[in-house]
Amino acid sequence: MPLPPSPGAPPPALQVVELAKRYGRRAILDGLSFEVRRGECYGLLGPNGAGKTTTLRALLGLIPYEGGKIRMLGRDIPAQARSARARVGVVPQADNLDPDFTIEENLLVFGRYFGMPDAQIRARIPELLEFAALTAHARSRINELSGGMKRRLTLARALVNNPDLIVMDEPTTGLDPQARHLIWERLKALLGEGKTLLLTTHFMDEAERLCHRLGVLDRGHLIAEGEPRELIARHVEPQVVEVYGEGLADWLRSQRDRLAARLETSGETVFCYAWQADPVLRSLQGRDGLRYLHRPANLEDLFLRLTGRGMREET
Repeated sequence: MPLPPSPGAPPPALQVVELAKRYGRRAILDGLSFEVRRGECYGLLGPNGAGKTTTLRALLGLIPYEGGKIRMLGRDIPAQARSARARVGVVPQADNLDPDFTIEENLLVFGRYFGMPDAQIRARIPELLEFAALTAHARSRINELSGGMKRRLTLARALVNNPDLIVMDEPTTGLDPQARHLIWERLKALLGEGKTLLLTTHFMDEAERLCHRLGVLDRGHLIAEGEPRELIARHVEPQVVEVYGEGLADWLRSQRDRLAARLETSGETVFCYAWQADPVLRSLQGRDGLRYLHRPANLEDLFLRLTGRGMREET
């Protein structure tokens, strides 16, 4: 359960306590608790079906839940969801822009949902277009935009009401590296302005670059939480050697007991996790038919250690 804030500290932007949600007999969320501090980026990681999107939908008041408590921006959800969402920006997993409108018109219409006067919205539009690098395309229709441009517009649209908290469900899925890096730059700028971000993502590099803290969710439970590098150090050996190639089976058969490493096999690659990689590297010298990569442990190693390497179906 999240701890109460220390004396003098501002209350969290979001507090989720013992949240429970079921679909039929299946528990999607089972006593989930976490909090998001003001001004931080908090990431929810988890395999398909872990409950990430369900969590976001519950905290936005879009679906009911059976137990627990959600308090967002000082308001109880769902009782005060409407007033809370006036201070929240949402970037959904799939773009839902109106294809009949131009970029400017999409922003104008969305602002009206918050009861903003047209003059106020129009005054914000140039700033939003510049933020999304879309100024030159203000009068373009949605079907004229690339996937990256649509995603940047969806992010800009989420800012039309100048929200305190921005909730994002996989904000860069389907984008090329250039578009992803641009959105990361924009999200870091929002953090610099004091905004609070909550996101789900399957990109481990994205989570490590953006998030101050992470919660790893699996089968409706929070199984780990902390700063990215601290979580890696807590759960995974610091050195990793990935070994693959035609000679893999022979090497593994002859060297397994000498490696002083934890071994995991995925497809045609053996991952050797070790405190000291020298024994593994020595065993690979001069062996034909083997290739290897020596690197430090990363967030993907942590994710796989905690949630496993087996495939999960989307549910």
